[in-house]
Order: sequence, then C-alpha cells, then structure tokens
Amino acid sequence: MTNEKVFAMSLAKVYPMLIAKAERKGRTRDEVQKVTAWLTGYTNEQLEQRLESDITYGDFFRNAPALNPARKQIKGSVCGIKVETIQDPLMQEIRYLDKLVGELAKGKPMEKIMR
Repeated sequence: MTNEKVFAMSLAKVYPMLIAKAERKGRTRDEVQKVTAWLTGYTNEQLEQRLESDITYGDFFRNAPALNPARKQIKGSVCGIKVETIQDPLMQEIRYLDKLVGELAKGKPMEKIMR
C-alpha cells in the first residue's frame, strides 16, 4: 500500500482498528485515547469530533494541534520497519501511533509508553 493510500484513509475507519487491537489484549479505549492525545495534542473532545467527521488519517496528523516533542524517543519496529528510520515525516507520525498502540497491547505500563 502506498503512503498516499494510507494518508487518504478515513480516520473513522482506521482508529477503531487501533482500539480493537488494544482491547483484544485487555486494554481500553480510554488508554488508546490517552496515548493519542499524548502524541498529537488532541483533547478527547477534539478527537471525538474528528472521528465523527470525514477527516483523513493524513489530515488528522497534519492538523495535530501539538505533536509531542518526546515522540522522537519512540524506537522500535512496526510491521518490520524501524520507526526511527522512516523517511516520510507524515508516515513516521502515523507509525509512531501504531507503535504506541502496539506497546499498549503488549502490556507496557502507561508511564513507559508516554515517555
């Protein structure tokens, strides 16, 4: 799948998959929202508004109110690709969220996820 296809996907379709991944491992929607807020700066209200709109996944990250500077400390692989080596800045932001949700699903404590 090309980056442009990922960027054009609906947030309302992608985000529930992230929540489902965490919930399958005993984590909660609130925890996913908390790591999303930590990463992007969206409040829960803003996130819910975006989920009810037709915003794309790419625009969700492009318009993030306050990307957390500590996100650059996120290291490791998502789908076999190291997030710190991803060249496209927008794709890297998307993979940061994937990585955080993956850590959540693996049972990592919230304090360690939100560096």
